[in-house]
Amino acid sequence: MSHHTEPVVTTAQGSVRGLRRGDTAAFLNIPYAAPPRGVGRFEPPRPHEPWDGVRDATVPGPNAPQSERRLGTVDMSPYFGTGWIRGEDYLTANVWTPAAANGDLPVMVFVHGGGFVAGSTRSALYDGSAFARDGVVLVTLNYRLGIAGFLDIPGAPANRGLLDVVAALRWVRENIAAFGGDPDNVTLFGQSAGATIVGGVLAAPEAAGLFHRAIVQSGSGLGAFTTEQAARVTRAAAEALGIEPRVDAFADVSDDRLVEAGSGLAGIDLQTETHHDPLIGLSPFSLVRDTQPAESVAAGLSSAIHLLIGTNTEEGNLYLVPVGKYATSTAGDVDDAAARAHPNPARLVETYRKARPEASFGELRSAIMGDALFGAGSWALTGAHAAHLESATYAYEFAWRSHALDGELGATHAVELPFVFDVAHLPQLHGPAALLGPDKPPAGFAARMHETWVRFARTGNPGWDPYDDERRATMRIDAEWTQVDNPRSQERQAWR
Repeated sequence: MSHHTEPVVTTAQGSVRGLRRGDTAAFLNIPYAAPPRGVGRFEPPRPHEPWDGVRDATVPGPNAPQSERRLGTVDMSPYFGTGWIRGEDYLTANVWTPAAANGDLPVMVFVHGGGFVAGSTRSALYDGSAFARDGVVLVTLNYRLGIAGFLDIPGAPANRGLLDVVAALRWVRENIAAFGGDPDNVTLFGQSAGATIVGGVLAAPEAAGLFHRAIVQSGSGLGAFTTEQAARVTRAAAEALGIEPRVDAFADVSDDRLVEAGSGLAGIDLQTETHHDPLIGLSPFSLVRDTQPAESVAAGLSSAIHLLIGTNTEEGNLYLVPVGKYATSTAGDVDDAAARAHPNPARLVETYRKARPEASFGELRSAIMGDALFGAGSWALTGAHAAHLESATYAYEFAWRSHALDGELGATHAVELPFVFDVAHLPQLHGPAALLGPDKPPAGFAARMHETWVRFARTGNPGWDPYDDERRATMRIDAEWTQVDNPRSQERQAWR
């Protein structure tokens, strides 16, 4: 890498000029796959055409077609970004690296969340500068979302957004050494939908050898729709667009109309004789597999990959508190949450009441929703992976509470991200309606969280005991970090 003010790196497709900021360099909007146009939006990703000269990689580029997302009264714009920034050439990656990188640095590749319908590399939370400062080459990527990325369409490959992530990993394998990274030490990590995608990549034979460690933050190894469930969403999408549910018909529809139709699909009943809706009605898009990723991992896929996996203590709060549904929750709401999520809802509710005798209806409802969406599917994936002895599995629970929204937001979904990326100081994350609330997090907390993720990427060990199905050692991350054995044992048992 050159040491001029503006670093230039040569990739397999052509040269890119990045941005130097002190000791780090950033390269934005580098294509890893061809622009998905027309019918190409519903095909596997293809390599990008080479370019002549030096491509400017100093400004953020377009992102996947999406509608703007709001979540009630909490400001989630640092998480979702500002919506759709138009441009076809959006299958791109951002790379942050130490300015003086000489190769062999650990590489981390991040897959953003956003319910399979939103999010991008432009979101403020995903600034990779702190990783580069600490000797990591950090890659963030855009992938196809919504109908283009995840609708299961006859004649098109399934899980196209996941195929994009695999294509980005191939790009990393081929090009990351030029940015100072070691292609033989790649950690794939993601949060929420991005973490569920990472679980899907763990279960994808075509990704073997492209990454070596994985981090699953609030995802689910049981989050995939069956093909029967996915077909219901496809029929509804075709009806909304007034077309036949075939790939050639979808290929004629504009991105604007696809985004609009996708936004109207929430709330389809996906309950079948054999399966619950793993997303309890919150998103009509997910991975589509008749075998859940946790089952594929149990069968031995990715058994050599070191895994760090966890959830937040109050995941479900994000879906209740900002929309004014937490404090007003009733016993009926608790029963309804259980009925959406579990074949024996009465027993589930009884178990949660027993485990939390002091809990309000809001707390019980949130706990059941959070476990339906993330807890049960993370525990399943953790146990499936830990059964293989050729690699280690590490579990965490993130328990630090945000006092946003009158102290109610809590240790909710996404609240760990500012600490992982060491961007907790960003002003837009602080305030009564911001993700981290009005208080300052404990001194050194973000530094420790971020350093733990870096340490895992570097060594495969985050610094606590590995998980096994006997002890279930789990690091509880709060102002104090405490390793606990077999946390939430009664509630976990209810999902087995």
